[in-house]
Amino acid sequence: MLLGEIVRRNAAKHPHKPALINGDDVLTFAQLNERCNRVANAMSDLAEFGDRIAILAENIPEYVECYYGVPDAGMALTFLNYRLHPKEWAWIMNNAQVSTLLVQDKYLDAVQPFLAEISTLKTIVVIGDKGSSQYPTYADLVGSASSDFVQHGANDDTIAWLLYTSGTTGFPKGAMLSHRNLMAAIVSVSMETLPQHDDVNLLGFPMCHIAGYLIPLYHLRGGTNVLFPQFEPELWMQTIDKYGVTITSLAPTMLNMVLEHPKCNDYKLTSLNRLAYGSAAMPIEILKRAMERFGPIFWTAFGMTETSGNNTYLSAADHERAANGAEHLLASCGRVNDLSEVMVVDENFNECAPGVIGEIVCRGKQVLSGYFNNEEATRKSFTGEWFHTGDAAYRDEEGYLYIADRIKDMILTGGENVYSREVEDVIYNHPAVSEAAVIGLPDVKWGENVCAVIKLKDGMTATEAEIINTVRDRLAGYKKPKMVFFVDEMPKTVTGKIMKRELRDRFASK
Repeated sequence: MLLGEIVRRNAAKHPHKPALINGDDVLTFAQLNERCNRVANAMSDLAEFGDRIAILAENIPEYVECYYGVPDAGMALTFLNYRLHPKEWAWIMNNAQVSTLLVQDKYLDAVQPFLAEISTLKTIVVIGDKGSSQYPTYADLVGSASSDFVQHGANDDTIAWLLYTSGTTGFPKGAMLSHRNLMAAIVSVSMETLPQHDDVNLLGFPMCHIAGYLIPLYHLRGGTNVLFPQFEPELWMQTIDKYGVTITSLAPTMLNMVLEHPKCNDYKLTSLNRLAYGSAAMPIEILKRAMERFGPIFWTAFGMTETSGNNTYLSAADHERAANGAEHLLASCGRVNDLSEVMVVDENFNECAPGVIGEIVCRGKQVLSGYFNNEEATRKSFTGEWFHTGDAAYRDEEGYLYIADRIKDMILTGGENVYSREVEDVIYNHPAVSEAAVIGLPDVKWGENVCAVIKLKDGMTATEAEIINTVRDRLAGYKKPKMVFFVDEMPKTVTGKIMKRELRDRFASK
């Protein structure tokens, strides 16, 4: 089943139902289907089957049209994170060997000086009102194409989306996700989350992230998606009340910003019955505060770009159980989805017993086919059909999975392993801490020192000794930070994930 079939089926079943809301503009499923067909036909005239078509834009309706339309043309939609440096855009486009760039007009000036570096680039199309006398516009190109559905030759194994990893450990890698991969992930998650016909989903994440798969997930059953240009906490709350949003998703840092906003309790938000969180580890103290404000409506999961979305699920019922005494579940990312396969293995690829930390590996139809133009990375990431996630975790006796750390973020100090998330969760008990990141910095004697980087809440103070004592009172002595650094802002990815590599580089000389 092709990704675009989701829109085509909804257009046939309920053509006049809103599929997409963007401010005061509404696209029905019939209109969205027509637009997606036009995109597919326009791309087919512009590029070759199998080409990579890059898109550089924020959360706009044209992005959704390209989610479906470009893969329908048998081409791979290549996502460019709008928060990267133009040199990074150029690197990704060169690596992906893109033939066409679709660029939102507000980013045209930034990317234009670097376009000559991309040897395979043939066509630049501008999205937006500004337009350009030098390049064709998306509106003209798509508007003049046929609105009829044409089978351009794509099949289940054709690459639909090409998403580049954040590159936190080096150069980013392009994860090739086929129609089969994406549909398997969408169906797997829908079996757990049970999206409904009357759902109204607000995507809090940028669409250049794998979390964008939530758009087709909630379209699958005929739900409506509300677009959100860029995250801002009060606008997020206003949007929920304005459109009767029933489900939304946030990164932990975004949720923390909502809770700390002075108007957090001024909005009703009564339509909201499910709130998903992910992209990074959720500090338990923040989750407790969120459940006090919103109730047990939360769910979370474990997944990544390479698995087309989520592989595990921690339900609202699990959160309610946690609120009634099983608090340990708040540290879990749930149990494996029915259509996923997940194991925790040791360094010899033996499955770990409950309570023993190993690496998460995944297998199944939603796992990427490989990294584009990078056979070595593909080979190193697989043992047979099992994909190595790079996440250290353990399972309990009930099968709940608990992430200990990214393996690359684990700290080895004096021969002992320290998992940064465990220390961070303790630091969040300090009332002045807004954000915390625990990193390892080189040390001649110990190999690495445990160090904490802290952003304080507005108007509040804390000392290095207070932070260290907060950990000393709860964890083994070797886990307490040797040094504490206070910062005004944390470096983050587009989804709000703290970039620990940048922090390690910044404080290595300290």
